[in-house]
Amino acid sequence: MSNQPEKMADHWWWRPGWSVSRRFYTWHLTFHDQPDVQRLVGAYRDSLVGIPGFDLIPDQWLHLTMQGIGFVDEVDEKDITAIVEAARTRLAAIPEFEVRFAAPTVTPEAVETFAVPAEPVATVRDAIRSAIGDVLPEVPERAEGFRPHLSVAYSSSEGPATPIHKALAAVDTPPATARIRSAELIVLHRDNQMYEWTPFARVPLG
Repeated sequence: MSNQPEKMADHWWWRPGWSVSRRFYTWHLTFHDQPDVQRLVGAYRDSLVGIPGFDLIPDQWLHLTMQGIGFVDEVDEKDITAIVEAARTRLAAIPEFEVRFAAPTVTPEAVETFAVPAEPVATVRDAIRSAIGDVLPEVPERAEGFRPHLSVAYSSSEGPATPIHKALAAVDTPPATARIRSAELIVLHRDNQMYEWTPFARVPLG
């Protein structure tokens, strides 16, 4: 617990380039069809109900952020389609796999649970980055520092972290297993203080 924050911060500050109504192409793993993950997240999400300054993520918007491409108004859709086709070839060489999620930790802006093992998720991300590099002259975002995680809730204000630590510590639920069968290219926005999206393409593994 000593490595976890004592104070929370607002996750929803406007990062460079973002604004209301702007859309962004990005790759995610999604969990709308993973009931065990939804069970785990639901248990911890329920423990946070009533704590002010938190936005709880509903099942339909559970995601693991993988790799961004760019804003919709800055990337040609023909390039996006070509990236999807390149990803189909590269991801076909990666077999399906399972990851586990356990008790979440608190970061200054969110409550997050990390994928274990991380390596197969990173392998998928590397393949996606290679597919982007097949089409675009530069691959956005850093390759280093990737820590695959699933968020349970986002902090929407500044305040003490102690109530969050206590609420999470009171939950007793077993870890969850997710079967990763595909990666999704989505069109993302954050207009409603939540990451919401429209699917663009689903690319299967194996």
